[in-house]
Amino acid sequence: MKCSALERTNISGGLSAWLGGPFTTVNRLHGYAVAVRPHGVPLVFSPVILASIPSPETAVWYVNLGFVEIPIRAYTLCMVAGVVVASIVTSRRMRSRGAPPTAALDIAVWAVPFGIVGARLYHVVTTPEKYWGVGGEGILGTLRVWEGGIGIWGAVAGGALGAWIACRQLKLSYTLLADCIAVGLPLGQVVARLGNWFNNELYGGRTDLPWGLEVHRMSGGEPVLLEGLYHPTFLYEMVWNLGVAGLVYWLDRKYRFGRGRAFALYVMAYTAGRAWIETIRSDEALVFFGQRLNFWVAILVFLCALAYFLLRRGPRDYLVPAPGGEGYLTVTEEEFLAHRAAAEAGPQTTAEPDEASTKG
Repeated sequence: MKCSALERTNISGGLSAWLGGPFTTVNRLHGYAVAVRPHGVPLVFSPVILASIPSPETAVWYVNLGFVEIPIRAYTLCMVAGVVVASIVTSRRMRSRGAPPTAALDIAVWAVPFGIVGARLYHVVTTPEKYWGVGGEGILGTLRVWEGGIGIWGAVAGGALGAWIACRQLKLSYTLLADCIAVGLPLGQVVARLGNWFNNELYGGRTDLPWGLEVHRMSGGEPVLLEGLYHPTFLYEMVWNLGVAGLVYWLDRKYRFGRGRAFALYVMAYTAGRAWIETIRSDEALVFFGQRLNFWVAILVFLCALAYFLLRRGPRDYLVPAPGGEGYLTVTEEEFLAHRAAAEAGPQTTAEPDEASTKG
């Protein structure tokens, strides 16, 4: 055996003693370790993992109040944190365009519940065997959202419906909201995807890459580590969404998109990455023409967003209070800046006569 052809790393005397030494080197070849005596004869041959991403062994913590235990679920915490991040970023963007400070929160009250229901419905409809097949979880299983299992397409559709209702009530421009949420939404998705890591879900096929994911399965209430490493597809989506948020923010600042075109850009960028990620996921899903259902949905949604982006034109929307204080008017940037300048100058012009009259 020619040890010089292998990657060689010196080992300590303590390891030599533990192996029943004397051994001077450990050679690595194709992911395996070979302990070698000084004269070059291999004695120990075992697989090793050079690098990997660990997964949590628990996703639920319990707070004992004496009379009851309250479960604190990591998946739920990540989802809530994602909503908070998306709401904060969206609120800042909306306020810069004339919306009231509480507008994003008022809209979230409608959009979040509708989004959760839509996301769960999409998941249940597209994975029927898990709930209605032989040994399925049944109707009660469909209600256990905290265990994971939501669909982004249902979340967007349901959230969009809830946001539309809220905008109608608040008399706000719906396309302005869409453009403002185009940065906050992918950032919220980044945070929410951490819940999949805690739940040991949404991973791909086997891999030997250094960022391979260790995965646990629950057996008798105890986590059991699966053999090998897997593609961390949830992490791929997190990194992709960070890039999507940066891309939309940069292009929106440069080209000042309006009429929902920034949101269409977000949809195109997200679905392009999602289509690729769907090709390496290994969890259960409906398959058509050799690809997962969500792959085809991503392609369809991308084409719809592209058509909207190319066909829809118009300046960026801004808001000013409507006469009488009921709702807001959608105006151009020039009109918004003129209105804001007048509002800022108003108190100054009225203060000068009062000061003069007092002196007189």
